[in-house]
Amino acid sequence: MFYKRLIVLLLLVGVISYCVIYFTVDINTLKTLIDFQPWSIAAAFFSVAIGLFLDGLRLTQLIKISGEKITPLQAARVVFGNYFLALLTPGFSGGAVAQLMFLRHADIPIGKATVIVIVRTLVSIAFLFVCMPFILLSDDGVLPWISNETLLFVSILAIGAVALLVWAMVSGYFDKVAIFIAKKISHKKGRKLIGFYRDNKKAILLLASSPAGLLKVFIISGLSLIALYSVVPFLLLGLGVDINWALVMGRMIFLNIFLYFSPTPGGSGIAEGGFVLLFNTIAPVGTVGVVAVAWRLFAEYIPFLVGFYYTLKSFGRSFLGKSSLKKTS
Repeated sequence: MFYKRLIVLLLLVGVISYCVIYFTVDINTLKTLIDFQPWSIAAAFFSVAIGLFLDGLRLTQLIKISGEKITPLQAARVVFGNYFLALLTPGFSGGAVAQLMFLRHADIPIGKATVIVIVRTLVSIAFLFVCMPFILLSDDGVLPWISNETLLFVSILAIGAVALLVWAMVSGYFDKVAIFIAKKISHKKGRKLIGFYRDNKKAILLLASSPAGLLKVFIISGLSLIALYSVVPFLLLGLGVDINWALVMGRMIFLNIFLYFSPTPGGSGIAEGGFVLLFNTIAPVGTVGVVAVAWRLFAEYIPFLVGFYYTLKSFGRSFLGKSSLKKTS
C-alpha cells in the first residue's frame, strides 16, 4: 500500500513538475537561471527552517495548554510526520493520522492528541481566512473572472458563519442541532457526525479555556505560515524579478486556502497549476514554472523526506504496510 502510493506520488510529482516547466519555460529562463543568486536559495532554506521551528513551537504551546508535555525532538517528529503522510493522501488528510501516531508515541493521551491535531488545523485555516479581506482590498487581480467585491463578500460571510458556529458550539446551542441531524441520517453516519462534532467542540473549548494561550498560538501560527510562504518572494528575487512582497504573500495565502480542500495527494497539480495562474502576471512567463516547482521542493518535498526518515526510525519498516495507511484513503 505505502510503496504503491509512494511510486504514484513520485510519478505524479515528476510528470506535473515536467509539464509545468515545459509549458512555462523559455530560452531566457535558461540564461536567468545561470544568474540565479545563491543567497536566495540560502534564504529559502532559512525561511522554511524558521517556519517549521515555529510550527513546532506552536505544537508545544498547544500541548502545554492541554496540560501535557513534549520534548523538542518529539515535536519535530510530529511536524515532519505530518508532511510525510499528508503528501500521500488527498486533501492532506493523512497528515492528521501521522500527527496522532507521533503524539501517541510521545505518550499524549489519544483524546487530547485528537483535539490538538484539530486545533492545529483550525488555527491555521482561521489565520488564512482572517487575512483574506485585507488581501482582496489591496489586490485587484486575484481571480480576473470574479470581482474582488464578490470574493470579499464571500470571505466576510464565511468568517461570520464560522464565528457564529463557534459561538453556538461553545454556548451549547448547536448541540441539539447536531443531534437532530444525526437522527435524520443512518446510524453509522450519525455516530461519525456526533464524534466529529464532539472532537471539534473539545478543540474549540480548549482554545477558549486559555484566551492568552489562544492569542499566542494564533500569532505563532501566522508567523509560521508567513515564513513558509516567504520562500516564493526569495526565489523570485533570486531570479532578478522585481516584486511587491505584500502582493506575493497575499496570493500565496489565497492559494493555500484552496489547497486545504484539494482532492489530489498533497495538492499535487492544483498547487503548481494554481501558482502559475496566480503568478503569471507577477513573474515573467519563463520563470513562473521554475519557481512553482522550486517552491514545492523547499516547502513540501524536503520536509516530506525528513518525515519519511522519522517515521521509519520511530515505527520501523513494518509500519509502511499496516492498515493505518489504508485508513487515510
